[in-house]
Amino acid sequence: MFKEFKEFALKGSIIELAIAFVLGAAFAALVTSFVDNILMAIVGILFGEPNFDNALVLTINDSQIRFGAFLTVLVSFVLIAWALFVFVVKPYKAYQEANPEPEAPAEDPEDIQLLRQIRDSLSK
Repeated sequence: MFKEFKEFALKGSIIELAIAFVLGAAFAALVTSFVDNILMAIVGILFGEPNFDNALVLTINDSQIRFGAFLTVLVSFVLIAWALFVFVVKPYKAYQEANPEPEAPAEDPEDIQLLRQIRDSLSK
């Protein structure tokens, strides 16, 4: 059983998946830091506070509906999506346009394939 587990765990695809997961988590932390520490600071410069957590709070019977906290998360989401678009999607599209995939050679029509088979069988 250990041998089977070792074979499973050391397959290339599992290791590649683990590496991709770790890199994805690190990249997520990088993007979150960029948004929280740079872009939300710009929001703070424009609106006086780096977030809206204490703004737009509606209190009814000691219950708080915090529209501002939701607005902060919404702005953060939009800024993260924008950062990913600018720093990942656009460069990747530019790379793909600069380095197009070579087209696979077209397969011969069926009649040509049949003629080749006939030729090959006659030459035997």
